[in-house]
Amino acid sequence: MRLMAAIVFSLLATSACAQGEPAPADWAERNPHWVEPFEPFHILGNIYYVGTEGLAVYFIKGENGHVLIDGGMPGYEQLIIDNIETLGFDIKDVKILLNTHAHFDHSGGLAALKEASGAALWASEGDVSALEGGFYLGDEDNADYAAPPVKVDHVIKDRDPEFEGDVIYLGAEPGKPMIRTDLTPGHSKGCTSFRIFFDHNNNEHHEALIFCGATVAANRLVATDEGPAQYEGIIDDYRMTFEKTRFWTPEIFLANHAEIFQMKETRAAQLAGNEMAFINRGAFQRYMAAKRRAFEKTLSEQAASADE
Repeated sequence: MRLMAAIVFSLLATSACAQGEPAPADWAERNPHWVEPFEPFHILGNIYYVGTEGLAVYFIKGENGHVLIDGGMPGYEQLIIDNIETLGFDIKDVKILLNTHAHFDHSGGLAALKEASGAALWASEGDVSALEGGFYLGDEDNADYAAPPVKVDHVIKDRDPEFEGDVIYLGAEPGKPMIRTDLTPGHSKGCTSFRIFFDHNNNEHHEALIFCGATVAANRLVATDEGPAQYEGIIDDYRMTFEKTRFWTPEIFLANHAEIFQMKETRAAQLAGNEMAFINRGAFQRYMAAKRRAFEKTLSEQAASADE
């Protein structure tokens, strides 16, 4: 049933493309795990996984309404809606949509999910134009990177010098549990990470981090034959993110691509009886150290190529 629904949504997306709306091109064919259904599950506390095998989408339970983080690929929104229902929740009770960043594999489903839920979309100001325009910043005319445009209802204002954003309270009164937004730019101009604070087992306090990303991916860090740098200040943004997160020590490190935090393997351990399998202290710092090295290497390579 879910697969059939995904096919229907995909056909609708293709039809929309013929009328001028973007479609996911052949990305799903090249990355089948991005759209492969995966049984939804409870991670810990008020955090649930409702994404596909390869692309993470998170459902955060709240007493006064729920939060959904990211939208996956365009044309596969029904998989997310079905996963939410499988867990016993209703998409219409989602009050806030959040997006880690305005790249089509994470923002592509937001427009349909917003319509299905009636929720308000919150996003950092650096990504608003890309979300509302349906493009990849710096490659506005590249149809391969397009996503359905979606209206942003609340712009997360990040305050200097800490770049701390908004706090979303999920309980009946201010306090825990809550979600804190943090601008971590570079991967996209408005790349936003989410720190979730919650209680578990007799008020044990925990912190989970859903990190936006720090890979260079398709970004141009410097001007090349293909065009200028992805956006002005991108190098400084990456380095600011590496410095800002240097001392972050979340107990649970999650990301928008499932393989980054070994979702399938960790879920298997959880099913085998380890309730706390997703506690992975130290994993985030190891990840960031590797990404910092990769960034500097890619920057050197792109700069050398540009000088040739």
